[in-house]
Amino acid sequence: MSPACQAQAFSEADTAEWEALCRASHAASFLHERGFLAYHGERLKDESLCLRLGTRLVGVLPAARSPQDAQCVESHPGATYGGLVHAGALRGMASLQALHAAARYWQQAGYARLRYTPMPHVYARAPAQDDLYALHRLGARRAACKLSAAIELTHPLARSGRRRRSLAKAQRAGLQCVQGAQWLPALWAVLQANLASRHQAEPVHSLAEAAALQQRFNRSIQVHAVLRGQELVAGVLVFEVGPCWHLQYIAASALGFELQALDLLVVQLQALATQAGMRWLDFGTSNEQGGRVLNEGLYQFKVEFGAGGVACETLELDLTALACSV
Repeated sequence: MSPACQAQAFSEADTAEWEALCRASHAASFLHERGFLAYHGERLKDESLCLRLGTRLVGVLPAARSPQDAQCVESHPGATYGGLVHAGALRGMASLQALHAAARYWQQAGYARLRYTPMPHVYARAPAQDDLYALHRLGARRAACKLSAAIELTHPLARSGRRRRSLAKAQRAGLQCVQGAQWLPALWAVLQANLASRHQAEPVHSLAEAAALQQRFNRSIQVHAVLRGQELVAGVLVFEVGPCWHLQYIAASALGFELQALDLLVVQLQALATQAGMRWLDFGTSNEQGGRVLNEGLYQFKVEFGAGGVACETLELDLTALACSV
């Protein structure tokens, strides 16, 4: 690529260009946008980069200092994924040169390592894994791998007999599927009770934080619920990411589990996502201990709906050993 791509620190003056590039990209989501990244405030030291050819913005890289390791920069510690965002200008060798420029920038800023979690391929509107090839060429190694499960909506795998029987039970119970942000507090109460009783834990986000995110990104974050009468017995946050609906914070009460409300919820979401023109319904990962342990029961529950496995990788690049040129 000539002239060379230059990496520059993001500044507030770059915000409008950054957001426009994310909207134009075939491999970006609202998690890449400054409105989402700024949500973390001063809890993270921002190290995001703008990649330019002359004055033209051709790529962006959301990043911040690792909360666990001051010598490590991550893309991105405050989001499920990060990665290089472009609108077609950084393919092939251009991707390699852009990521080398970014790595050199962080190396000169004093960082020793880059941890890079790319956006899973099911979230992209077109193939966009040039960055993985580029990182391989730069010497990156796999640092972690988690396993998600997703239904390909145009060609779903067969549901298991158990899931079909559970759906029939839920349908006989007279449950109702609804959508609306007004159900978020009831969903959070069920979620908090589940985490407290099973894991002595709290949700990563408080109800106030989840509500603020949903209001800020109300076109991309939906609340779906299953009711028995006016009682919420199951629910989920749905993140719309490119051609995919990603399920986050799915939960059911004791009554919801008894009535198999999650089966009705998933089938309803599958139908709605298909109607909305989505390609994938993603259940998220089923891992513990950073991916080293698979919760096999949870993963089996997901794949029985007709889902297949999606690897969610994190790569690590040693910046101290980075070559001066590519």
